[in-house]
Amino acid sequence: MPPPEPMPGYGELLRRGYGSLAAAARSCGDCGWRLALRTWAENAHLGWAEVLLCGLCALGWTALRRACSRRLFRPFGEWCQLQPRDAAKMPESAWKLLFYSVSWSYGAYLLFCTDYAFFHDPPSAFRGWQRGMAVPADIALAYLLQGSFYGHALYATAYMDTWRKDSLVMLLHHVVALTLIAASYAFRYHNVGILVLFLHDVNDVQLEFTKLNVYFKHRAGVYHRLNDVVLYATCHSSLQAVPNIPFYFFFNALLLVLTLMNIYWFLYIVLFVAKVLLGQMQEVNDVREYDVLYATCHSSLQAVPNIPFYFFFNALLLVLTLMNIYWFLYIVLFVAKVLLGQMQEVNDVREYD
Repeated sequence: MPPPEPMPGYGELLRRGYGSLAAAARSCGDCGWRLALRTWAENAHLGWAEVLLCGLCALGWTALRRACSRRLFRPFGEWCQLQPRDAAKMPESAWKLLFYSVSWSYGAYLLFCTDYAFFHDPPSAFRGWQRGMAVPADIALAYLLQGSFYGHALYATAYMDTWRKDSLVMLLHHVVALTLIAASYAFRYHNVGILVLFLHDVNDVQLEFTKLNVYFKHRAGVYHRLNDVVLYATCHSSLQAVPNIPFYFFFNALLLVLTLMNIYWFLYIVLFVAKVLLGQMQEVNDVREYDVLYATCHSSLQAVPNIPFYFFFNALLLVLTLMNIYWFLYIVLFVAKVLLGQMQEVNDVREYD
């Protein structure tokens, strides 16, 4: 097996990615709907039996969620004596935490406990690609679970979940995610698809776990401070003890910057340690999550010069990136409200007041 391709820095990533996109656009002289339909007919392999199975599994997810909410999540919320508003929203986050924990764990198993090499060498995800190539059973199972779940999530967001300010964006996210899952399976881009799902699912695990902490802060009329001790002390208690405390915004802003950088570097440490423990690195190298972007924008064209639906997939991945930036702005808004004293405790800023 050839050694992993060295990953570029941010500047080189932008340069090579833009260069590959521009070159592909210049060489596409007959791009249009007719070419797209012909390319789909020649390269896409997705049978009606697979679509039907995915639809049945989506119905199964919906039934399973209703059963878990009725038999497990709601009784547990009542036993904990949550506030009525929190008790109504808790089953949604508990269900999502359960699914994303299982799906991310299965993705980690595929990437770290099997012979697939495209985690530590993302460009290899496109090497050896052939139209209609067989999808390994374990990866096909991951696609079935994810595709059917996002099919269920479309219905759940509209009719089962609490309606929030970003619910329309969430619906768009599910449409884009389901389209990427189905199309990447049909075009046999399943290797890089597993990487994308793995990197996204871990964020949902952290998000839903944090939301559950918020919902469980008030139990039986008693406030339980679970995860905001330092933030609460620096942003709120400092003003209570010293009303005109000097350089209040300066120090809290620096603490926020440190927190964000620690989270950023912690992800690199986790990836590095995983690769060393699994024997996928023989020496210390840099590890970056944007390797997947490099693989889809640049390395895919190097491995398969006329790779089908190149712009389609990269455009949808860009849309997902923009939506992630949109949700990051909610985090910034939350932090700003805490620093400005407009929030006394952690709450979801997406909720309608």
